[in-house]
Amino acid sequence: MFKNAFIPYKGYWSSPFARWQGTLQYENSIVLGAATAKKALDLRGISPQVLDGCILGWSVAQKSCFYGTPWFTGMLGNDQISGPIFSQACATSATGTGYAGSLVETGIYSAMLVAMVDRCSNGPHLTWPNPLGPGGKPVAEDWVMDNFAKDPYAKNAMIETAERVARQAKITREECDELTLDRYEKYAAALADDRAFQKRYMVSCDVRIGKKEIEFAEDEGIFPTTAEGLAKLKPVMPDGVLTYGSQTHPADGNIGIVVCTREKAEELSADKSVPVQLLSYGYTRAEKGCMAKAPVPAAWMALERAGLKVEDLAAVKTHNPFAVNDVNMEKEMKIPRRIFNNYGSSMIYGHPQAPTGGRMIIELIEELVLLGGGYGLFTGCAAGDTAGSVVVKVG
Repeated sequence: MFKNAFIPYKGYWSSPFARWQGTLQYENSIVLGAATAKKALDLRGISPQVLDGCILGWSVAQKSCFYGTPWFTGMLGNDQISGPIFSQACATSATGTGYAGSLVETGIYSAMLVAMVDRCSNGPHLTWPNPLGPGGKPVAEDWVMDNFAKDPYAKNAMIETAERVARQAKITREECDELTLDRYEKYAAALADDRAFQKRYMVSCDVRIGKKEIEFAEDEGIFPTTAEGLAKLKPVMPDGVLTYGSQTHPADGNIGIVVCTREKAEELSADKSVPVQLLSYGYTRAEKGCMAKAPVPAAWMALERAGLKVEDLAAVKTHNPFAVNDVNMEKEMKIPRRIFNNYGSSMIYGHPQAPTGGRMIIELIEELVLLGGGYGLFTGCAAGDTAGSVVVKVG
């Protein structure tokens, strides 16, 4: 349990998420992430100079990413700091935030930026030397598509892990469709009153397309969802419970979260009467080929470390690439639907991988503020049957 790891109120932001091969498809995610972070810090009146460290998280390589964090922080406006490049697929934000909490807790840093950037669009195509190949032909790999399709250890695609868990937990197609519609309708609440909820944390990206510069200000690629529409879709796998409607879609975007000491949080906060504390981090690795199970034990670990029970929670957010994840978690942890993934989730607004969990942690904080405070849980699965989870408290 962390005792001195805090997040300044409004010391965080997320770009809108762009659909795969959409508006951000040609943007270097590190360059765009640094520009968005610089813009966000300026809007919040926070100087980059107050930061003494940075964690840069990504899961899809970009041109010049070898230089990673020092390149990012230089573009941000503070070329006196650096830090590690961090990657744990879809759990990168949760684990990166937990790692930053540990570094602040132990006094190594006083104010760290957790920056998460990814572009699933136009992923890199790699070639590896293969002297035994015919004519010396190299081995080729598509960074994004090939890794979505096959875990080299479990030997399955990600959707197969969800279908396996569905069979084990006796989860039905009807349950998945019902939950998907619930998440879509809750996302609609984030768009009410001219996107009032999203505007609490979202920062637009300035993007050049051809000779024109545009402001990318809203999520892109949201699929209109109805019960009738979901019922018409065919399962992705024969005899499966999941359709293209009840799973997420790849996306592009970035986020930033400042993790710091209590004193720094009070100094940087937009409202000193709203303390935001990072309480704990949990992690797990589920049984082989059962990725959709992993969020539950990670959540239990984070809650236990924070000294909390499900009944203590005011809000829960999850990265749910498949509806099965949330159906299983709702049953296993007995989470009330009324506190579960309000304002939508990654299944609806897309999944740029590293930034996804960060946006949901940010949304969790803002939801708790609107509720007048309380405890919140974020948990989400990641490649390799793993998961990361954090608990926050808004005073």
